[in-house]
Amino acid sequence: MKISVIGTGYVGLVSGTCFASLGHDVICIDNDEKKIHKLNEEGILPIYEPDLEELVTQCVESGKLTFTTDTKAAVAKSDVVFIAVGTPPRADNKQADLKYVYQVAEEIGQAIDGYTVVVNKSTVPVGTADEVTEIIKKFKSEDEFEVVSNPEFLREGFAIKDFLEGDRVAVGLSSEKARQVMKQVYLPLEQNGVPVIYTDPKSAEMAKYAANTALAIRICFMNEIADLCEKVSANIEDVAYIMGLDSRIGPKFLKPGPGFGGSCFPKDIMALEYIGRQHGCNLSLVKSTIDSNNSRKQAMAEKISLALGGDLDGRTIGILGLAFKGNTDDCRESPAIAIIKVLQKMGANIVAYDPEAMDEAKHLLNGISYAEDSYSVCDNAEALIILTEWDEFAELDLQLVKSKLQTPMLIDLRNLYEPSEVRKQGLVYHSIGRV
Repeated sequence: MKISVIGTGYVGLVSGTCFASLGHDVICIDNDEKKIHKLNEEGILPIYEPDLEELVTQCVESGKLTFTTDTKAAVAKSDVVFIAVGTPPRADNKQADLKYVYQVAEEIGQAIDGYTVVVNKSTVPVGTADEVTEIIKKFKSEDEFEVVSNPEFLREGFAIKDFLEGDRVAVGLSSEKARQVMKQVYLPLEQNGVPVIYTDPKSAEMAKYAANTALAIRICFMNEIADLCEKVSANIEDVAYIMGLDSRIGPKFLKPGPGFGGSCFPKDIMALEYIGRQHGCNLSLVKSTIDSNNSRKQAMAEKISLALGGDLDGRTIGILGLAFKGNTDDCRESPAIAIIKVLQKMGANIVAYDPEAMDEAKHLLNGISYAEDSYSVCDNAEALIILTEWDEFAELDLQLVKSKLQTPMLIDLRNLYEPSEVRKQGLVYHSIGRV
């Protein structure tokens, strides 16, 4: 198939590259000339994602993947056009801002040449496929195109695996003609055993929001249970293990932490709650999840302050982790960033290190210092705080950490270490849901 993907951000670049790796001819489009130049001339990717750079290189060298700023030419020769632009939350109501989707829809409408399937890959509210259809109808008759909803289910840090070996692909459409086109697009995945579920556009759109919200609810629930475990001297890891053996629950997303972040969960659950209010549905559980996660960062900062005696004014704290999770440079809605800002308001001096996210964090934080590695962040610090679950943070030389810290304290908000092992090394250790 000849495929265009509009948007070379996280979803667009990963999706386009993976489609090319399956044998399709893919053109990735972006209006950012500098970004396209770096991809074409220098092979520099705008994001960090494990193994993506190598896969991009392979697909470019095979001739299956190209990059351009010329939307009109690319769309005109494509069978399928994926919309993969950003839908950030609006400042006024936290609903997904669809202005980029609408802009791209107009460009597609003007550029279509022959029957084309237009696919919403961006995360969009229920009913967006209908809205995009109406925009394109201003330029083309309905027999020249169909708009399909095909939400992404990619985890940052595991995106290539999730695309090529995912749990499922959801495709929302209205005609057999579009179904046959999309079947060709995803045939290689179906042949490899990935379930492709065909439904209507609104059900596919709703499935994305419902899935992310269900996971967010699990995270918040486990964070609250972990807090209770600390109060009653229970062990959250044992509790989670026992829970996870129940086939009705399962073991995933039962690990407590400093709250969820990233480009999806916070935005999607706020959008879902707003959609509920628009339609007169009281999504009280969704609202409680938003409130729980928002308060989590303040609670974690207070936990750090309490461990250090309740007064952080003028004290230096070392921070490991700035991204919202490991294996990514994405700092959007990162719990680490939020916690650091609270610690700064409490008077703390912050020295931080992250393997990939420091450049991104510099756009979000002021007044902090950055270290060169996981150990230099400890120099002259009164405590070391782990905020992101990078693998290298779970393999520290604890004796070296102890020797560099002014006071031997490790506060592990990702539960990367066993408490007894850390304390054997002579460090004061605090974690979540364990005593």
